[in-house]
Amino acid sequence: MKAFVVDKYNKKGLLRLAEMPEPQLQDSDVLVEVHAAGVNLLDSKVRTGEFKLILPYRRPFILGHDVAGKVIRVGSKVRKFKAGDDVYARPRDGRIGTFAEFIAMDEADVALKPENLSMEEAASIPLVGLTAWQTLIDRANLKGQKVFIQAGSGGVGTFAIQLAKHLGATVATTASASSADLVKSLGADVVVDYRQEDFEKVLSGYDVVLNSQDAKTLEKSLSVLKPGGKLISISGPPDSEFAREKGLNFMLRLVLRFLSRGIRAKAKRRAVQFSFLLMWAQGDQLSKITSLIESGAIRPVLDRVFPFEATNEALAYVETGRAKGKVVIKVR
Repeated sequence: MKAFVVDKYNKKGLLRLAEMPEPQLQDSDVLVEVHAAGVNLLDSKVRTGEFKLILPYRRPFILGHDVAGKVIRVGSKVRKFKAGDDVYARPRDGRIGTFAEFIAMDEADVALKPENLSMEEAASIPLVGLTAWQTLIDRANLKGQKVFIQAGSGGVGTFAIQLAKHLGATVATTASASSADLVKSLGADVVVDYRQEDFEKVLSGYDVVLNSQDAKTLEKSLSVLKPGGKLISISGPPDSEFAREKGLNFMLRLVLRFLSRGIRAKAKRRAVQFSFLLMWAQGDQLSKITSLIESGAIRPVLDRVFPFEATNEALAYVETGRAKGKVVIKVR
């Protein structure tokens, strides 16, 4: 099968289009014919080696964290799916590889595709949908509070705004003037034009911040929160609690504790909770997201669809940070 692979960690290197063996099917796996694959900043970070300490892969490996496609074969222990099912998923860490014609995934990571979405629309959902779900529901326990979601027109932002509004929250976000109408249409109550205003001077008394930006923005976010508020970062730095959850070795725990010491100390002084979240594959949560999409509570936001052979161009476009919503690759 054809696939785009990472040969070495390189900030400027391209993915290589290669002929790779069809995935081996394990007893609990479904083999999926890939129709579309979402492109995420996580793909870029994995490609450059930014996450190699916590997400080690033996090179060459196939990149890609979002998929929609058709089940063509199932393992002997699979009970939830059958050949012919249309599905979507974020395959678990260690078994990524959606920039390919086929992928084998554990059935626990997979859900039936929303019936009202195309394959391209469905492929845009899993990673950002699960990120928003695990941040706002699992970690923040959001139930009508005030939440600040950064970069509202981005992939995570467009989904998280809709989910937060569904949960009854008051939502603030940052966006350019050209994206203001989009984020308002998704449910944002307060829109800060980051080119004209400093959000930390405009917003205050928030319960939750979803940080997806750089270290400077992370620190500024502390002033937005009220005492007891939660600052949840999906862009780093990883903390020692994350290291424990992932079962990382003692030395890595020390390294991550060191990297996060500054923001943890500042959060403590403000009586705010800081945590890092790297989303994980979860088919049952994705099934709940399917229900929200089919009910009309959440809709996908697609910026652009690239052909499979233009995967490198799609990744470069995501890296510009200009995409409104998600970028997707159409494989077939």
